[in-house]
Amino acid sequence: MGSFSAFHWIIVALVVLVLFGRGKIAETMGDFGKGMREFRKGMKDEDEDRERKLASKHPEIAPPSKVTVDAEEKDPAKKD
Repeated sequence: MGSFSAFHWIIVALVVLVLFGRGKIAETMGDFGKGMREFRKGMKDEDEDRERKLASKHPEIAPPSKVTVDAEEKDPAKKD
């Protein structure tokens, strides 16, 4: 009596669709996705700021700089 069966969840989903409509649910989920992207971006920016502050205070423990590698350097067998 305490848990819902699959049939109960189907009824709940149908009621939600009837009350809010398909467009409103899609719009709400889109807004939720945008919010999640902004949250992740903010967390990434905060981490980068923390790393920059740490590197400026303690240059001896700074992480190595990012270096880009050409495709030829990655696979020397592909050279002419």
